[in-house]
Amino acid sequence: MVRAERVCKDFGALSVLKGVTLTVDRGQVLVLVGPSGSGKSTFLRCINHLENVSAGRLYVDGDLIGYRERNGKLYEMAPRDAAKQRRDIGMVFQHFNLFPHRTALANVVEAPQHVKRVKKSAALTRARDLLAQVGLSDKADAYPAQLSGGQQQRVAIARALAMDPKLMLFDEPTSALDPELVGEVLGVMKKLASQGMTMIVVTHEMGFAREVADELVFMDGGVIVESGAPREVLSNPQHDRTKAFLSKVM
Repeated sequence: MVRAERVCKDFGALSVLKGVTLTVDRGQVLVLVGPSGSGKSTFLRCINHLENVSAGRLYVDGDLIGYRERNGKLYEMAPRDAAKQRRDIGMVFQHFNLFPHRTALANVVEAPQHVKRVKKSAALTRARDLLAQVGLSDKADAYPAQLSGGQQQRVAIARALAMDPKLMLFDEPTSALDPELVGEVLGVMKKLASQGMTMIVVTHEMGFAREVADELVFMDGGVIVESGAPREVLSNPQHDRTKAFLSKVM
């Protein structure tokens, strides 16, 4: 589903990604961990072309993301064309990014109705079903300010799912939540994984990684330092940088 080939990303003189290569199979859950500034979130944003790459190539379901290739050279797509690709990639951010002036139901309905041109009645039915799936049937008419952080994040997940994505990206979805609210968001993500959704998750929740992920990738300094089965990496890390990081977070 995802193939990254020597992906690099520079911000001026700062190299944030330094040749990241990995694959994610359809239905797989891959968890990215590592210290702040290691490039995890930047890599996630490159996958749906919220950030362009400085070198390398990224493919989702066989399609080159954000660029067209002609005679061995890459040419960046027009924003409209990149946005069309982005429809199939759901992303859940750290800080929810809900429309504050719209109800939970209206937040979920917005994109299918105005981007995919789904009929209002069908979009509403689908939105109510998704809110039920994330345990928020009774909050359809509530505004974000009336919801807890965990509830807002679950609305954000429902909103992403409303576009029927083939891939879901989660950028530290629980880091802005109070500890007692983390479990309800992780529960929704576990359910998605069990249903076969392809997911790439940036998180510090090692319990989630151990229980749900198919592969754990440790990044530091813009490179992949170590990867493998989560239980193996977490219990028996091979690299000194991985060991140092895990000793702090676990």
